[in-house]
Amino acid sequence: MAATYGDLRHLLPGNYKRFITSWLEEDCPSFDYGGFVVGESEGEARLLGKSKGVVAGVPFVDEVFSQLGCTVEWHVKEGDSINPVTHCATVRGPIRKILLGERVALNILARCSGIASKSASLVAALRAHGWSGTLAGTRKTTPGFRVVEKYGILVGGADPHRHDLSSMTMLKDNHVWACANNSAASDGGAGSIESIAAAIPRAVQAAKAAGGFATKVEVECRSVEEADAAIGAGADVIMLDNFTPEEVRTAAKKLKERWAAERKSFLVEVSGGLNESNAATYAIPDVDIISTSSIHQGTGIVDFSLKVSLR
Repeated sequence: MAATYGDLRHLLPGNYKRFITSWLEEDCPSFDYGGFVVGESEGEARLLGKSKGVVAGVPFVDEVFSQLGCTVEWHVKEGDSINPVTHCATVRGPIRKILLGERVALNILARCSGIASKSASLVAALRAHGWSGTLAGTRKTTPGFRVVEKYGILVGGADPHRHDLSSMTMLKDNHVWACANNSAASDGGAGSIESIAAAIPRAVQAAKAAGGFATKVEVECRSVEEADAAIGAGADVIMLDNFTPEEVRTAAKKLKERWAAERKSFLVEVSGGLNESNAATYAIPDVDIISTSSIHQGTGIVDFSLKVSLR
């Protein structure tokens, strides 16, 4: 768990502050009519957690109010579990500025905390089954909001997986199909199932040549035969996609045993429609990674509100 080793805010890129600037501009692109009524009175607001969950998104909330000339004093730590109603933080500054940042801060905090809560819940469920592998998110994130969603996954104790196309090479079915079709076209023929399996080594080798030693290569596989081809070509991660739990159990065991003699090092990942209702059935000893979009796409929120009082 990344949080075990230090403050997660130290992972954040400098550009997250620009995102927050743009989100504040989106929420108030012209005149702030409500703020005009309030004026410049100094005051404070209590940030209240109104539903059960894990608190996540502290640095984003801090930055929202910092850009508006306000301060935030936290009474809980990021990653803490809360129950309603919890006084999580106190925001101080001009009331107009507190209200200017209110909705942006609450939206970020609610969504990030919802993701952290869902991640923590599924990690706990998998650990309860005795599985010690890695639960990971996916790249099915909201455009423009990825850094917040990946951050929430980390706070919840899961792995963010790759952040973007440059983080790792993932050869999915479409990449391999395209590679096979290109090869078939160059030979004057048409792609076939056989040519797909044959294309995997070429695709892996091309990816490794481009990415070099520092970039891992993962291959999405539909069968043990495709996985064998990928491992033989030097893939670092094999994704068994849309396999049943029993198919995964058989395939993962067979692959680990088959390649142990050649000392091939690779990880087995399973993915495809996994969520809280079925992920535990894939908590199999030979599976290293369970990846799912359900911990960041299919989540609710943790409800927060701001209550203002004059000093």
